[in-house]
Amino acid sequence: MASQTAHLDYERARRKAFRRRLLSWFTRQDNALLAFDDVRSGLHAQAQHEGGLREVPIDQIVGSVGRYRDFDRAFLPRQVKTRDRWESVDRAQIEGTELPPVELYKIGDTYFVKDGNHRVSVARERGQKFIDAHVTEVLAPAPVSNVEDLLEWMRNQEALHFHEVTRISELRPGARIELTLPGQYEKLLEHIRTHQWYLGIEQKREVSWSEAVASWYDRVYMPTVGAIRRTGVLRDFPHRTEADLYLWITEHHWYLHQQAMPKGQELEKVVTEYAQEYAERKPLLPLIRRRPAKLPSVDGA
Repeated sequence: MASQTAHLDYERARRKAFRRRLLSWFTRQDNALLAFDDVRSGLHAQAQHEGGLREVPIDQIVGSVGRYRDFDRAFLPRQVKTRDRWESVDRAQIEGTELPPVELYKIGDTYFVKDGNHRVSVARERGQKFIDAHVTEVLAPAPVSNVEDLLEWMRNQEALHFHEVTRISELRPGARIELTLPGQYEKLLEHIRTHQWYLGIEQKREVSWSEAVASWYDRVYMPTVGAIRRTGVLRDFPHRTEADLYLWITEHHWYLHQQAMPKGQELEKVVTEYAQEYAERKPLLPLIRRRPAKLPSVDGA
């Protein structure tokens, strides 16, 4: 009975995989699992450490070390050769046999299967939300939340270089600095170097690069971003980011680089004035209600 059920489960999973493959072909969207070695290389992520045993959300498992051609992005089986192993795992699940935890690599908030691809596939097909896993964490220089992040950071090597050089994600977890125009990340690095120099003058000592990065983020970048958020000016710059505005504002008002930068309402005024002058989407002028002109009478009165 269990064998027959497992056979039907596999056939159903294969049909789903076929439909998804057709849909991805029509929509021109990639439906393949990500190859771990390609992602690790593309993200310059090498350092790793043991993360222990934990429950992992199955929908955050997006790739595989060696079986990325055997399953699609939803871990549905794409190859006939997966049948025997897939059905044996499914049969064990049906019979209540306890299976060992899978082994995963973790990059950001995404996971890649080192061992246990069929167990992940069966668990997902059977509607499981979580799976027990031994996790090895691989440290990436940039923050990664999902597949789109992975691919975007791999495409944007300038951004990746900035995060790699500054180690901002390590120094300030959760920091996300994104620019939309090419060639701008080098300007941010120059801002940090300038801030490092001012810090050395201020404190009369040599300031390390890591200390300068953290201080720049806390004392220069985030106060400006905070003013951008409080004033809501980002809405006047469609398709731009907070980091874009920070860069433009600080270059327009060069003194924001220095230690005596404006604070609080003064900084908000600087941000607002910049937006009023350079907004990409100009606010609509309010309609002025005018009294209708008095028309002359027929008799000229």
